Amino acid sequence: MPSPNRSRRSLLSLAGITGLGLVSSKVQAHHTDSHFDDKTRHKLVYQCNKADYDYLAHILFSAGEMLREYGDDIELVITAFGPGLHLLAKKPGRPISPVHQDRAQSLAAYGVSFHACGNTMKALNWTASDLFDYAKIVQVGARDLMLLQEKGFSYISW
Repeated sequence: MPSPNRSRRSLLSLAGITGLGLVSSKVQAHHTDSHFDDKTRHKLVYQCNKADYDYLAHILFSAGEMLREYGDDIELVITAFGPGLHLLAKKPGRPISPVHQDRAQSLAAYGVSFHACGNTMKALNWTASDLFDYAKIVQVGARDLMLLQEKGFSYISW
């Protein structure tokens, strides 16, 4: 019987999570409801603060590749603020590709956390109902990046 990591990696590979963007109804990381357990060796947070097509494609591709490479041994967070927050919006105010939204939803289904900046939401007059259900609202996106780094997360910014 294959290990959970190998099973998840195989499924990710077959699904092409970074390709066309598999959208699964309820695939979850198996460790906890919220996310990964404390035994995860690798922790990585991406800053997402632009709504540019290529920029979002790079972040989502990279997160998918890290998930494919490390399976259940990596905790991934994408913190969205400023224009990047539109990726998580049901009706974005900026041009966001449905392909990118599908990829983000796929990644979330595989356990990647998406954090939404509450300050940016206030500036846009958005509430939680404006975001996809998988988005977790944090008070301040920059503070979230700082706190995650203090917890041992490596930080990636494009």
